[in-house]
Formats: sequence, C-alpha cells, structure tokens
Amino acid sequence: MEFHEAANFLFDLRRFALRPGTEATRDLLAHLDDPHVDLPCVQIAGSNGKGSTARMLERTLREAGLDVGLYTSPHLDDVRERVTVGGHKITESAIVEFAEEIRPYVIDRAAAGDSPTFFETLTALALWEFDRQDVDVAILEVGIGGKKDATSVVDPVASAVTEVTLEHTGILGDTIDEIARDKAHVAPDDAPLVTATTGEALAAVEDVAGDVVTVDDVVTVGDVAQTDDSGADDGDDSEDPDVEVAYHGRAGLEGEISLSGPDWALETKLPLIGAHQARNAGIAATLARQVADVDEATIARGLRNAHWPGRFEVMDEDPLVVLDGAHNPGGVLRVAETLSEFDYDDLHLVVGAMVDKDLRSVARAIDSVDHVVACQPDVDRAEDESVVAAAFEEETDAEIETRSDVAGAFDIALDAAGEDDCVLVAGSLYAVGEARSRWIRPKIPKRVDSIESARETIEGAHVTDAGAWRMRGKAVHRVLKSRVQPRQAQYLKEELLSLGGECAVSGLNNQDQENLDVVLMATMAQYRRLCDKLDGQPYGLSTLARELRAALDIQQPDSSWDYPWEDGTAVMGILNVTPDSFHDGGEYDAVDDAVARAEEMVAAGVDIIDVGGESTRPGADVVPVEEERDRVVPVIEELADMDALVSIDTRKATVARAALEAGADILNDVSGLEDPEMRFLAAEYDVPLVVMHSEAVPVDPDNDVEYDDVVEDVVDQLTEKVLLAEKAGLDREQIIVDPGLGFGKTRTENFELLGRLGEFETFGCPVLVGHSHKSMFGHVGEGGGDAPNATVAATALAAERGADIVRVHDVHENATAVKVVQAADDPESLDS
Repeated sequence: MEFHEAANFLFDLRRFALRPGTEATRDLLAHLDDPHVDLPCVQIAGSNGKGSTARMLERTLREAGLDVGLYTSPHLDDVRERVTVGGHKITESAIVEFAEEIRPYVIDRAAAGDSPTFFETLTALALWEFDRQDVDVAILEVGIGGKKDATSVVDPVASAVTEVTLEHTGILGDTIDEIARDKAHVAPDDAPLVTATTGEALAAVEDVAGDVVTVDDVVTVGDVAQTDDSGADDGDDSEDPDVEVAYHGRAGLEGEISLSGPDWALETKLPLIGAHQARNAGIAATLARQVADVDEATIARGLRNAHWPGRFEVMDEDPLVVLDGAHNPGGVLRVAETLSEFDYDDLHLVVGAMVDKDLRSVARAIDSVDHVVACQPDVDRAEDESVVAAAFEEETDAEIETRSDVAGAFDIALDAAGEDDCVLVAGSLYAVGEARSRWIRPKIPKRVDSIESARETIEGAHVTDAGAWRMRGKAVHRVLKSRVQPRQAQYLKEELLSLGGECAVSGLNNQDQENLDVVLMATMAQYRRLCDKLDGQPYGLSTLARELRAALDIQQPDSSWDYPWEDGTAVMGILNVTPDSFHDGGEYDAVDDAVARAEEMVAAGVDIIDVGGESTRPGADVVPVEEERDRVVPVIEELADMDALVSIDTRKATVARAALEAGADILNDVSGLEDPEMRFLAAEYDVPLVVMHSEAVPVDPDNDVEYDDVVEDVVDQLTEKVLLAEKAGLDREQIIVDPGLGFGKTRTENFELLGRLGEFETFGCPVLVGHSHKSMFGHVGEGGGDAPNATVAATALAAERGADIVRVHDVHENATAVKVVQAADDPESLDS
C-alpha cells in the first residue's frame, strides 16, 4: 500500500457520521492489542482553549526532557499534524503500516454496518503510534464533550476542562450545566481535575469530578475587556481559585503573565496573546506539575516556546494581520478582547464557517467590525458565503462583501486595508489554514536530470504509479513541487497542459480541507505565461502567481542588502575558542591565538568568522552563560575591525546580546531558536540570523529520528522556524537556513541533504552548509574529526548546488574550491 492509498482509506471514513460513545473505538483498539492500556495519558476537554492548552502542556513536558505524544484536531494543512511525537508529525510510513493493519477489520465492520468513524480511527492511530514510540506521556485533545468522546477510552493520569460554552447542543445538552457535566467525565481517578470553569459550570464540574483544582485570573492589568455575553461560564469569583493567573497585557507580539499556586510562582511571556491564554497557561502549568517533576524555570521556558499556528497568530503589522480559528461566540469574543490590546483604525474581517455554527451569535460577538468579506472554505461542510454574509448583515453595521474562496477574500480585505488597519481571518481553522498557506506553501525546486529521477520526484508527490509512468518523461527544464488546494491543483494542471507544460497531482482524494502535493513541470517561458494567466484569477491563484514568480526569480527586484553571500558562495571560517570542540578544541582558547587564527583566515579569503564558545560535539557539557560569554566577548572585540563579518555561534540569547554589543554582525543559532529571545534579539539589532534544523544540542548519537524524506521533512520543520523569525521582524534575506548536517541525521541522510541542497531555495532565504570534518565522511574513507579532502569536495558540491555560505575549518583550501566553482560558472570573471 502506498501513502496516498492509506490516506484515501482513512479519509473515506469521513462518510460515516460522528456518534457519541467509546465502544467502537475500544473494539478497534482491541484489534490492535490495546496499545492504550498502559499509556500515561492526559485528557484536555473544553469548549475553547483545549488545543492551545494541550500545546502548552506538550511543549512544557518536552522542555523537561520527556518524550511526549500530542493528539489534536482538526489540522491546518496535513492530516499528519494531528499526531506528533517530540514535535514531529507522524510519518507517512507509519500511516501506511497502520492502515494495512486495520483495513481488513474496518472492511469487516463496514459490511456489518458498524464501521469506525474517521475521528475514532484517528484516535486509535494516535494511541497506536504513541505506544509504538514508547512515549513518556500522551496528551489528548478531546473532540466533543468528554463522557462519550472517542478519547475517553483511556484512563487518564491527569485531565482538564478549560471552559464551557453552549456548543454541540444536539449531542451534549442545551444548558451549561448539562454540557459541563458531560465534559467533567474526563476527570482522572487518582488526581484532581484541573479547570478554569466558573459559576454554574464549575458547580456542575465539581458535582461530577469531586476533587478539582480551579484556575482563574485574579487580576488583569490594563483595560482588556473581561465581559462575556456568549453563554459561557458565569464568572462567579466568590471563591479564590487554587491557581491564580495575572495577565499583564501585551509586550510586542507576546503576552506577559504571572502564575502562582500554593507553593510555586512564575512569570513568563506567551506567544499566544490574551487573558484567556493566560488561563490556559495556568491549566497547562498545573497539569505539568501533576504529571512530572518540573520546576518553575522549565515551565516558564516551555510556555514561552508553545507556538500554536492559527491561534491569534500575528502574521504582519502594516496592516495588522491576525489569524485565529475561533468558530463559536465565546471564542470570537476572546479574539475581540485580545484585539483591543492593539491600536488600529478599521477592522476588516475575512470569515468562513461550517454549517453547524451559530453565525448570528458569532457576528454579535464581534459587532464592531467595519468591513466583512464572507467566504466559503474548500470543505464539504463549509457554509455558503451568502449565508455567512446574511448573518453579519443582520447583526452588524459593517460593509459586507462576498467571495467564493478564502484566498480571494483575504486579498480583498488586504487591498481594502490601510497600513493602520487590522485584517482578521476567523470563523474556522479551515479558513485560517487556507489563508496561512501564503506564508508556508512550499515551492521546492527539484533537480531532475534523468527519467529515473523524474519518476522518483513525481512519486514523491503521491502521484499514482500510472500517472508517474506517463509523466516521467515530461519533467523537463524547471521542476517545482508545491502543495495547493484541490481546485487550485485542477486549474494548474489544465493551464500548464494548455501551455505545453505538465502538472502531476497527488492521488489523494476524499480530501475535504486536505491540500494536495503537485509537481509542476515547464520551461521558464511557460512558467511566465502561466503566472500571467493566474493573475486576477479566484481561489487564491493570484497569490500563487506571486509566489511562483518569487520561487523562479521571475521579475523579482534586487536585494536591498549588501551581504557577501549575495554575489556567490561566501566562506565562513570556524573559530572555536573552546577546550573541547571536536576538531580544533584547545587550539584557539587563548585570545592571542584566536586573533592570530582569524588574521590567517582573513588573509586566506574568508568572508565571515564564526566564533563559538561552547562545543556541540556528542557528550559535550553545557557551558554556563558567564563562562561562554567570557570566552567569546574578548575575541569578538578584537575581531570587530577586521575585513570580515563576525558571527557568534551560540544558542543562548544572553551570550548573543553580549557578542553583538562587542561587535558581532551575525547570530548563528544551532538550536533552531530554542531560546525564545533569539529571534527578537536579531530583529532588535537588525542582523542576519542562522536558523539550523537541530534535533539535539549537543549532538546525541543515540537520537533516533525517523524521516519519510529527510530533505522534505527538514524543509517542513524549518518552515515554522523561518516564519517565527520573519514575524519577529527579520526579512527573508536576513534569515539563513542551515539543514543541520550531523544533528539528528544518519550519515546517509546527511549526504541526501547535501546532494539535494537546491531544494532549500524554497524558503527564499540564504542557505548555509556546515559539513567541515563531519563523521559523515566515514562513508567515503575519511572521518574521526579529520576529513580535509572530503570536506573540500563537499564544499565544491555545495557551492555548485546553490549553497550561499559554507562553514569550514580549513579556509584556504575550501575558499579555493569555491573559487573554482565560481570560475566554472562564470569564466569571463577571471578576466575582470
């Protein structure tokens, strides 16, 4: 079974309606030998905030060193987002294995008229994967209610109910009391239920669960409105909560909070803004303390790294652009409250919702909107845009427009907005996912130089065997792999065929909101004509045209920066001022020796000197901040006036700030922004930032990461990191991506990354390769920290495949290799 066949099998289960009860899920899990029985699980229920709370808890427990599984729904782009382990999506190969295992059972049950549903099956998938990966704890976001939800097959070690509003009344009951009672059934047997409910809802929860820990805001600093007329909890604060939450307002694009319990307290910032997110953080912190031995510093750092796409996600500031998947009155009211923390003139709302939502109440919750563009997400359950528009016409005084597609509606709102306005996309996560694609859609250039490589590229987009065979000979000139909506894929295929090109489309079907992989194959002239034809078209095709022009360098303006890598491959020389680095430890830990080495590198033609004060070799000890700072700062002060840029190689923002003050020009973060301050620091000083894909720092040789396609998986995981740096205020020309050779990859995977380096051009960012003397060269007869010949050969290959920067120890030899490649590419430059 191929992945597209396995995915189609799962998606086909959507034809079976949702149903309350756990019996079908228990039966399916029994077929899988009950993988959930001994699994430590945390259940999180609630009307709003359960996904954000689950993410905060997951990131906090990972910060504490645990292996954590996370199951959430729905997804924004890829069904694999719903099941993650250690922050990584479940692999395609795992989904194939699961589908093959359950297919006979599901067919048998379907024949008896009792097939498991899509949600029941994905719940089983998550529990099966968490057991297979032997996670320390599994976090489950409850689907609907609690008592009869598929996730309630587990006996949780800890649980929470975030808040309760009127929702799913046909299933859960039509009063707050009934709904709260249903949700409270997630309560664990041996621990108190954690909840942020109040008033009538809290009383119902306590009646069912018995022992509870209450979380609520005691004080909210600032003028953020706290009223609620959405049918949510009553807000009776007659009794003091067990965990107190104080929301201190917005600081840039983060919210400042403080939390305190009976014997603990902390202050931190959240990437998720709003008083409601502070309450969610209080729940997550309380659950973390129930599940594991975590201190306040670990909780604070985990919460600050808990990024959750599509939940009050600020994508731009001129105008303010916010994406939030709020889909019920309570959630929309929270968004409106959080928006009040920002200064803007007019509010432009792009809204697309599902058919089962109370649209009039949603409209009343945000009645101060000035301009509404109603649209219909590309999902079978999406409400028609005219119905959405009618609700807002009745409940608001806004100017109303309609557009059939989300991307087109988003363009209308952006065109109408002034730089001091706000554009909000809300109504459903499906609408948010379609709007968000303009920031994350991959445009991966593929190196296709044979029929066989063409076939592999096309099959990698899950095209059927017959389709790959038919089109493999047409993958000529320029090949791009991307991910688009089904109707966009159909239009691209028709237009490219009319122009003489070709478009191979994934064989996945039964998609609803699922995007599809496509492989575009055309000449540059055909791409230019395609972009011209896409201009002005609906369904987000105009936006796609702009992205294709950028990916293919069609009619793009020159960069406004003046960095050494803009004119060819730049050479970054490694200067380790450490006693224990794997290749040159102890050679340059004295300042005079380091300066002398730097002078040698400048004479040899280095463009950048990368100063590091902490080894990342396997088994290296963590260096205290003060010691690392004392190692690097005196050296950087001496190098600041040399004829080369100076980079600081550190994963600590405190060290990075000291280095920048001493004269450093570039931040090189090998941890991939694990320190949440690093991206803001780079933006504050307006310096380039290297963002590396890293599984463990220092390197963990036992770190067993499973990839479907190491290049595309690394691209996927770096996408959100690049977006975080961009949202902090950096331009793409300043964000340098590093595939992270040697960090969580096998030798074979390292060579795969090196050979397909050109695919990292998808980011529109400079690409750095750090390969010097790596153990990967043991495959070709060199290694053990001493591989000069292989390093030079890899430098030449990297330069030829599009590397903007190579990071090496031996500057003269590697700079010469770069010059040879550049001379071969441009022989006439030798005469200038």
